Amino acid sequence: MCSSNEMLSKIWEKFPEDLFEVVGERLPIVTVFRFLSVSKKWNSMLTSHSFRERYAKLPITQPWFYTITDNNVNTAAMYDPSSNKWYRSKLHSFRKKLVIFPLASIGGIVFLTDNNYTRFFVGNPLTQTLKELPAWSNMGWPGVVAGMWMNGKSLAEGYKILCFSCYGQYIIFDSIDNTWYKSGVMPVSITLPLILNMHSQAIFVDGCLYFMCSIPEVPDPYTFFAHRFIVECGGRIMLVGSKVNDIKSCASVSIWELEKITSQWKEVDKMPSEWCMELYRKNTNMMGVGNKDLIWIWFRFKKLNMLVTYDVSKKEWLQVSRSTLPRGLAHQRIGCGITFYPCITTTI
Repeated sequence: MCSSNEMLSKIWEKFPEDLFEVVGERLPIVTVFRFLSVSKKWNSMLTSHSFRERYAKLPITQPWFYTITDNNVNTAAMYDPSSNKWYRSKLHSFRKKLVIFPLASIGGIVFLTDNNYTRFFVGNPLTQTLKELPAWSNMGWPGVVAGMWMNGKSLAEGYKILCFSCYGQYIIFDSIDNTWYKSGVMPVSITLPLILNMHSQAIFVDGCLYFMCSIPEVPDPYTFFAHRFIVECGGRIMLVGSKVNDIKSCASVSIWELEKITSQWKEVDKMPSEWCMELYRKNTNMMGVGNKDLIWIWFRFKKLNMLVTYDVSKKEWLQVSRSTLPRGLAHQRIGCGITFYPCITTTI
């Protein structure tokens, strides 16, 4: 008679290797990354081209929320809405202390920059892989907003990054050639400088990049006096903003959708009034991001830290438990949050 351990070993030795991939592709993404360190064999299987292709064909999971946790160190926090859990991650392993924060994302990778907007990086937060992009000699803009899009249906076909300044200058990075291949300025018909909202990330919808600038024209011009941002949800262009009575009073938070035919904003929903009362008479910082069917809205006021999610398809509001929020959650840079899809790809 063999011991149970010996028997298990003999059984698993005969387990078909292709079935490992079938089982592995059904595991949660966090479990897949834990299994990478089990053995060299498992690591090789889970990082193989065939496994990545299998995993890429699965239905897209909910996007994760990603943010730096402290303005002085290279750590980040990632929130998984499906499991309601936060995960810690290191941004980079440079010897010198370097603060970098996210500007945009596509697929499973994130585009990041330093505080001076002079160095740019792309990386996968889950695999903790990071690559610095080639330097751009003419870059030195006081502020940058960025957008990303894929050339095809997957990262393997390449992607592009567009960096845009309030003075109308722009440059485009091509991942296939690994170079900044185009630069230029906006047409003279557009009045410069633009009042760009640096806290509202660009969104890519129907082949176009949308940037937030000045105050959008909504039925009530005083609705978005304080904080506002645009998000993309399943091809829909959404606008989130705080309605105020004065500069320090957040009275309510509304979500609007842009009707593409009429180019008019239509109100979709409002955040529960009891949550808004918690923010009333406070000079609250608000930021938000969105992807697929989820919108994240993050409020900060001194020690107040409230993260709210809104499911666009179900019209459901959810307040993330404050007890689960990581300490030092980006307490100095409120506009650093972003969404990304958890991905095992190594293509950056």
